Amino acid sequence: MSHPKYGKPDHPVHSLITQRWSPYAYSNKMVAQEDLLSLFEAARWAPSSYNEQPWVFLIATKDQPAEHEKLLACLVESNQAWAKNAPVLVLACIRNTFSRKGTPNPVAAHDLGLAAGNICLEATSRGLQVHQMAGIVPDRARVAFNIPDGVQPFTAMSIGYAADPATLPDQVRLQETTPRTRKPLSEILHTGKFGQQWV
Repeated sequence: MSHPKYGKPDHPVHSLITQRWSPYAYSNKMVAQEDLLSLFEAARWAPSSYNEQPWVFLIATKDQPAEHEKLLACLVESNQAWAKNAPVLVLACIRNTFSRKGTPNPVAAHDLGLAAGNICLEATSRGLQVHQMAGIVPDRARVAFNIPDGVQPFTAMSIGYAADPATLPDQVRLQETTPRTRKPLSEILHTGKFGQQWV
Protein backbone atom coordinates (compact mmCIF):
# COMPACT_ATOMS: atom_id res chain seq x y z
CA MET A 1 0.00 0.00 0.00
CA SER A 2 1.34 3.40 -0.97
CA HIS A 3 1.35 6.48 1.25
CA PRO A 4 1.88 10.14 0.29
CA LYS A 5 4.96 10.28 2.53
CA TYR A 6 6.67 7.25 1.02
CA GLY A 7 9.84 8.26 -0.79
CA LYS A 8 10.26 7.92 -4.53
CA PRO A 9 13.96 7.16 -5.04
CA ASP A 10 15.82 7.65 -8.30
CA HIS A 11 17.73 4.40 -7.73
CA PRO A 12 16.63 1.15 -6.06
CA VAL A 13 16.86 1.11 -2.25
CA HIS A 14 15.30 -1.06 0.46
CA SER A 15 11.62 -0.36 1.12
CA LEU A 16 12.36 0.31 4.81
CA ILE A 17 14.17 3.45 3.66
CA THR A 18 11.39 4.71 1.41
CA GLN A 19 8.66 3.89 3.94
CA ARG A 20 10.39 5.64 6.83
CA TRP A 21 8.97 9.08 7.48
CA SER A 22 8.43 11.41 10.43
CA PRO A 23 4.76 11.65 11.43
CA TYR A 24 3.09 14.36 13.45
CA ALA A 25 -0.19 12.46 13.92
CA TYR A 26 -0.07 9.48 16.26
CA SER A 27 -2.60 6.83 17.16
CA ASN A 28 -3.27 6.30 20.87
CA LYS A 29 -2.40 2.61 20.43
CA MET A 30 0.32 1.65 22.88
CA VAL A 31 3.59 0.16 21.63
CA ALA A 32 4.39 -3.26 23.06
CA GLN A 33 7.42 -3.39 25.33
CA GLU A 34 8.83 -6.22 23.20
CA ASP A 35 8.80 -3.94 20.15
CA LEU A 36 10.47 -1.11 22.05
CA LEU A 37 13.18 -3.43 23.33
CA SER A 38 13.89 -4.50 19.76
CA LEU A 39 14.14 -0.87 18.64
CA PHE A 40 16.79 -0.14 21.24
CA GLU A 41 18.51 -3.44 20.57
CA ALA A 42 18.88 -2.16 17.01
CA ALA A 43 20.40 1.03 18.42
CA ARG A 44 22.76 -1.00 20.59
CA TRP A 45 24.25 -2.66 17.51
CA ALA A 46 24.94 0.58 15.63
CA PRO A 47 28.57 1.28 14.72
CA SER A 48 30.53 3.85 16.71
CA SER A 49 34.05 5.24 16.86
CA TYR A 50 36.27 2.88 18.90
CA ASN A 51 33.05 1.00 19.72
CA GLU A 52 32.43 3.70 22.34
CA GLN A 53 28.63 3.51 22.01
CA PRO A 54 28.26 7.04 23.45
CA TRP A 55 24.45 7.06 23.39
CA VAL A 56 22.10 6.96 26.37
CA PHE A 57 18.31 6.98 25.94
CA LEU A 58 15.68 8.06 28.46
CA ILE A 59 12.26 6.61 27.59
CA ALA A 60 8.78 7.58 28.75
CA THR A 61 5.53 5.86 27.81
CA LYS A 62 1.96 7.08 28.13
CA ASP A 63 1.07 4.30 30.54
CA GLN A 64 3.31 6.20 32.98
CA PRO A 65 1.66 9.64 32.62
CA ALA A 66 3.94 11.51 35.02
CA GLU A 67 7.09 10.35 33.24
CA HIS A 68 5.56 11.08 29.83
CA GLU A 69 4.62 14.59 30.94
CA LYS A 70 8.08 15.17 32.39
CA LEU A 71 9.78 14.29 29.13
CA LEU A 72 7.19 16.20 27.08
CA ALA A 73 8.01 19.32 29.11
CA CYS A 74 11.62 19.06 27.91
CA LEU A 75 10.54 19.69 24.32
CA VAL A 76 10.09 23.14 22.82
CA GLU A 77 6.45 24.24 22.76
CA SER A 78 5.97 23.73 19.02
CA ASN A 79 6.97 20.09 19.41
CA GLN A 80 4.88 19.61 22.55
CA ALA A 81 1.77 20.58 20.59
CA TRP A 82 1.80 17.36 18.54
CA ALA A 83 4.23 15.07 20.40
CA LYS A 84 1.88 14.94 23.41
CA ASN A 85 -0.17 12.38 21.48
CA ALA A 86 2.74 10.00 20.84
CA PRO A 87 2.59 6.94 23.11
CA VAL A 88 6.38 6.91 23.49
CA LEU A 89 8.83 9.78 23.96
CA VAL A 90 12.59 9.39 24.11
CA LEU A 91 15.37 11.78 25.10
CA ALA A 92 18.64 10.91 23.36
CA CYS A 93 21.89 11.86 25.09
CA ILE A 94 25.58 11.54 24.31
CA ARG A 95 28.63 11.02 26.47
CA ASN A 96 31.10 13.66 25.33
CA THR A 97 34.35 11.87 26.20
CA PHE A 98 35.93 8.51 25.38
CA SER A 99 35.71 6.22 28.40
CA ARG A 100 39.18 4.74 27.91
CA LYS A 101 41.15 7.97 27.61
CA GLY A 102 38.89 10.66 28.99
CA THR A 103 39.55 12.73 25.86
CA PRO A 104 36.77 14.54 23.97
CA ASN A 105 34.78 12.43 21.54
CA PRO A 106 34.22 14.72 18.54
CA VAL A 107 32.01 12.20 16.73
CA ALA A 108 29.63 11.27 19.56
CA ALA A 109 26.73 13.07 17.86
CA HIS A 110 27.50 11.32 14.57
CA ASP A 111 27.40 7.96 16.35
CA LEU A 112 24.13 8.81 18.08
CA GLY A 113 22.75 9.54 14.62
CA LEU A 114 23.72 6.06 13.47
CA ALA A 115 21.96 4.52 16.47
CA ALA A 116 18.89 6.68 15.86
CA GLY A 117 18.87 5.60 12.22
CA ASN A 118 18.82 1.97 13.33
CA ILE A 119 15.87 2.74 15.59
CA CYS A 120 13.99 4.32 12.69
CA LEU A 121 14.50 1.38 10.34
CA GLU A 122 13.66 -1.24 12.97
CA ALA A 123 10.54 0.74 13.84
CA THR A 124 9.50 0.91 10.19
CA SER A 125 9.91 -2.85 9.89
CA ARG A 126 7.37 -3.22 12.72
CA GLY A 127 4.77 -0.81 11.35
CA LEU A 128 5.88 1.96 13.70
CA GLN A 129 7.13 5.43 12.87
CA VAL A 130 9.65 7.67 14.60
CA HIS A 131 9.90 11.46 14.51
CA GLN A 132 13.33 12.85 15.42
CA MET A 133 13.37 16.24 17.13
CA ALA A 134 16.18 18.73 17.59
CA GLY A 135 13.78 21.04 19.44
CA ILE A 136 14.48 20.27 23.09
CA VAL A 137 15.34 22.39 26.13
CA PRO A 138 18.63 20.81 27.28
CA ASP A 139 18.92 22.63 30.62
CA ARG A 140 15.38 21.65 31.55
CA ALA A 141 16.08 18.04 30.60
CA ARG A 142 19.29 18.00 32.62
CA VAL A 143 17.47 19.08 35.77
CA ALA A 144 14.36 16.95 35.22
CA PHE A 145 16.31 13.73 34.70
CA ASN A 146 19.35 14.47 36.88
CA ILE A 147 21.68 14.12 33.88
CA PRO A 148 25.31 14.26 35.03
CA ASP A 149 28.12 16.42 33.70
CA GLY A 150 29.79 14.85 30.69
CA VAL A 151 26.45 13.69 29.30
CA GLN A 152 24.67 16.02 26.89
CA PRO A 153 20.91 15.95 26.22
CA PHE A 154 21.00 16.15 22.44
CA THR A 155 17.77 15.26 20.67
CA ALA A 156 14.38 13.64 21.27
CA MET A 157 12.13 11.31 19.36
CA SER A 158 8.51 10.24 19.37
CA ILE A 159 7.54 6.66 18.57
CA GLY A 160 4.17 5.17 17.73
CA TYR A 161 1.66 4.23 15.06
CA ALA A 162 0.81 6.91 12.52
CA ALA A 163 -2.76 8.26 12.62
CA ASP A 164 -5.11 10.22 10.37
CA PRO A 165 -3.64 13.69 9.62
CA ALA A 166 -7.15 15.14 9.98
CA THR A 167 -6.53 15.17 13.73
CA LEU A 168 -3.82 17.82 13.33
CA PRO A 169 -3.95 21.64 13.24
CA ASP A 170 -3.96 23.09 9.72
CA GLN A 171 -0.28 24.02 9.39
CA VAL A 172 1.00 20.75 10.80
CA ARG A 173 -1.51 18.81 8.70
CA LEU A 174 -0.02 20.40 5.58
CA GLN A 175 3.44 19.18 6.59
CA GLU A 176 2.01 15.73 7.30
CA THR A 177 0.49 15.37 3.84
CA THR A 178 3.14 17.04 1.67
CA PRO A 179 5.27 14.51 -0.25
CA ARG A 180 8.88 14.23 0.86
CA THR A 181 11.64 15.48 -1.42
CA ARG A 182 15.40 15.01 -1.46
CA LYS A 183 18.32 16.77 -3.13
CA PRO A 184 19.54 15.00 -6.28
CA LEU A 185 22.69 12.88 -6.07
CA SER A 186 24.37 15.33 -8.43
CA GLU A 187 24.18 17.94 -5.67
CA ILE A 188 25.59 15.82 -2.84
CA LEU A 189 27.97 13.36 -4.52
CA HIS A 190 31.25 14.93 -5.68
CA THR A 191 34.57 13.61 -6.96
CA GLY A 192 38.04 15.06 -7.56
CA LYS A 193 37.19 18.34 -5.85
CA PHE A 194 34.30 19.85 -3.97
CA GLY A 195 31.48 20.76 -6.31
CA GLN A 196 32.57 18.48 -9.14
CA GLN A 197 29.75 16.05 -9.78
CA TRP A 198 30.43 12.34 -9.85
CA VAL A 199 27.18 11.59 -11.72
